[in-house]
Amino acid sequence: MSLLPRRQLGRTGMQPRVLGMGAAFIGGGARDEAETIATIEHALDLGIDYFDSYAGQGEERWGKALSGVERTSFYMQAKVGPHPERHKDFSAEATRWSVEQSLSSLRMDYLDAVLVHDPIKIEDPLGPGRAFDELQKMKQEGLVRHIGLGVRQHEFHQAAIEAGHAEIVLTFLDYTLLDQSVTRTTMRRARTHGTGLILASVFGMGRLTGIEPDRANEPQAHAMWQWCQEQDVDIKHLAMQFCLDAPIDGIVMSGPADRHQLQDAYDAATQEVPAEIWAEFEAEFGVGI
Repeated sequence: MSLLPRRQLGRTGMQPRVLGMGAAFIGGGARDEAETIATIEHALDLGIDYFDSYAGQGEERWGKALSGVERTSFYMQAKVGPHPERHKDFSAEATRWSVEQSLSSLRMDYLDAVLVHDPIKIEDPLGPGRAFDELQKMKQEGLVRHIGLGVRQHEFHQAAIEAGHAEIVLTFLDYTLLDQSVTRTTMRRARTHGTGLILASVFGMGRLTGIEPDRANEPQAHAMWQWCQEQDVDIKHLAMQFCLDAPIDGIVMSGPADRHQLQDAYDAATQEVPAEIWAEFEAEFGVGI
């Protein structure tokens, strides 16, 4: 039985476990295929049921790992925009091609969600007859169930949400122990529009993993690291549980490179941090739950 509770993902009707698994650092390139598959299988064993693949980066391995799993027991999210053969091409034709490539590689006949990934200008996928319009058609065809946007710029979130296209927004590095800027923008808008949020990079791109940050370039991250060292507290647990406590209808996305990092993320999500530790941390840094 998984220790991870379920959460509503905005208005989508999906109720995944609070911790998902992404493919930013696993799945393709020279990384060992067996390790990739073993990591995905380990995620399933832990009860993780929301997966985020990366077009053109080892989706075939995800297909192998999930081929024998009951399709309705997990959610699969893919992206349009990052595929190396149609990189940042948000035309209708490229969008459909990318989704069809993902479906073939993943060995699936539908995707629970597809995100427009990292456009340079939001007008590109939002324009008439462009990516979002094509994804809406694919929703009607049953190939895609929900659509959204994965990007860091909050003004892009706003445009997609207000256009009615963003059922899901994946954002990153803006709700961590070091930065909560998304609370002033997208979080408020998402609540109003019923948009599900996925918070990624909760460990601050390595600054909140327990490895000593550079004091000169990352003074706040270093101060937090040093405090945790002195208190014998695992900073990953603080970083993860801070994000899990966010006031959102959504989940947190982990991006492990292997089984060990995945287990670390799961442990951080499920091992309780005493209230007195949080109180002391908040008194020191002004951040807590």
